[in-house]
Amino acid sequence: MYLRKSEVWELVHAERHHLIDDLTDLPRDAWETPTACRNWTVHDVLAHQLDTAATGKWAFIWSMMRAKGDFDQTNIDGIQRCKRDDPHDTLADYQAIAHYRRIPTAHRATRLVEVYLHGEDIRRPLGITGSYPAEGVHDALTYQLRTPTWFGGGRERAAGYRLIDSATGAAWGEGIEVTGAAIDLFLAVSGRPVSAELLDGPGAAQLVG
Repeated sequence: MYLRKSEVWELVHAERHHLIDDLTDLPRDAWETPTACRNWTVHDVLAHQLDTAATGKWAFIWSMMRAKGDFDQTNIDGIQRCKRDDPHDTLADYQAIAHYRRIPTAHRATRLVEVYLHGEDIRRPLGITGSYPAEGVHDALTYQLRTPTWFGGGRERAAGYRLIDSATGAAWGEGIEVTGAAIDLFLAVSGRPVSAELLDGPGAAQLVG
């Protein structure tokens, strides 16, 4: 079961502010650190976060029309539009709209997917450890498990596995067991690189292989 709308936005807003806090004193050269996200830098991923936070239904439809239906091009256009010369200006712009509750034509759980997935895209290469509420990550993971991979989810990727959150015992799916922190299970299902050492169980190596 998904969280209520008000609960989702409370978690999204909290995570946006956590990321802002983590990046406030980031040195200029660190912003060019590569991430696991489509060869984007840390600055690129933040600009993407800014774009998605600011984009509502009609703006999203218009951006897709301009990109002739190419979703990847829409994301590239959004980064180019939102990325400032000084990354701290991009961060200030993100802070100014961190309270927004805009969403394109998608389920509200995608807002949790966005902030947690891209939050880790930014934090992991920088060596920053994120802290995420279990209920939010569980909601995002549940959404990814129901969403096909061609649409950015992980349904096919997770087929045949039973995923178990080592902290809470919450479980999803049936099959070969994989145990780990909920955020690591979420990243693996979403197609991000996760070290097999972070997961346990007979299916761990296969899931991240």
